[in-house]
Amino acid sequence: MGASMRYHDLYSGSDGESHWRPVEVTLEVRSFAPPAESIEISDTVAATGAVFLRLRAGWNEPAHPTPVAQTLVCTRGRVIVTASDGETREIGPGDIWKMQDTGGKGHHTRVLGNEDFECVIIQHG
Repeated sequence: MGASMRYHDLYSGSDGESHWRPVEVTLEVRSFAPPAESIEISDTVAATGAVFLRLRAGWNEPAHPTPVAQTLVCTRGRVIVTASDGETREIGPGDIWKMQDTGGKGHHTRVLGNEDFECVIIQHG
């Protein structure tokens, strides 16, 4: 069995609701940066840009769809994200969240605790 990593995928369903699903990313051992040794790495994912984002402690936004498909990597703090179908995920340091709910009712995000939430977002469209 090959190696893999997992991320949280939030997508818009044909029912107009946003839904969560876990996604496994396959990693293969291959040479990436010779002469360094081979490493476990995935295929390349196309990106159009990257932004750094901070949500201050207490942030509690209204529900909305994501403006573009993007992948968030949390570096600090925690948020709770609620899909429009009611299912939640807690996102914290090291978690990866792929936002694909560009239509429909979207999602709601709230910062947990007294620490700001910080992340890097890689945009795909």
